[in-house]
Amino acid sequence: MSEIIKITLIGLAVGMMGTGMGGLIAFVMKNPSRKFLSFVLGCSSGLMLSIVCFDLLPEAFELGRLSIGILGIGAGVLMIVGIDERLSAGGNYEGFLSKESFVKTGMLLGLGIALHNFPEGLAIGSGFMAAKRLGMGISIVIGLHNIPEGISMAAPLGAGGMGKWQAFFYTLLAGVPMGMGALMGVILGEISKGLIGFCLSFAGGTMLYITCGELIPKAHGFNESRISSYGVVCGFILGMAAAYRF
Repeated sequence: MSEIIKITLIGLAVGMMGTGMGGLIAFVMKNPSRKFLSFVLGCSSGLMLSIVCFDLLPEAFELGRLSIGILGIGAGVLMIVGIDERLSAGGNYEGFLSKESFVKTGMLLGLGIALHNFPEGLAIGSGFMAAKRLGMGISIVIGLHNIPEGISMAAPLGAGGMGKWQAFFYTLLAGVPMGMGALMGVILGEISKGLIGFCLSFAGGTMLYITCGELIPKAHGFNESRISSYGVVCGFILGMAAAYRF
């Protein structure tokens, strides 16, 4: 099996297994508490921050110039801002545990997850092109990060009356763009090391925005106690351990 196909399949598997696992957990728990969702989203935030700070951006700056890294971060943030504005114009999906429009809310949130998964796949593909240990570390952290996203997507779909297996299928579908992103990351990474650095910093910018602009505020919004902060710290430590191991 060629390396490009192998990395693409890894990206696809990470995306589908992460969100799919979240969908299965949502079925088992049926009605996850706000405190639980606050903790897992906080943990997801810590994981993302650690992989960006300790792996993604340092590797990007090493492979390319500082100016290329900063340009990539800016481009990644601008892309995600544009996506979020489009989604916000289509409807409000923030209160996905409310009793109104559950299915619509779940589908909109799923669309956002799918769009966010593409640059995360880009991080996996370009990460493997930079170093195998970096690609493995990013894959593990992003896979763990996608579990709470799958939970947050499946919960409103189930509450809206959608069948369990149908909702599970949609959580799997939301992970497919990660495989496409991984393929693109490999293709771009074969051109030059500087382009790998740009791809890594681009993905880092999107992940920073998602973490600071969405995950952390949502985690705190579910439960205003310190539980989300505990989750961030736990996730950050787990991410450090994954970065050190791989």
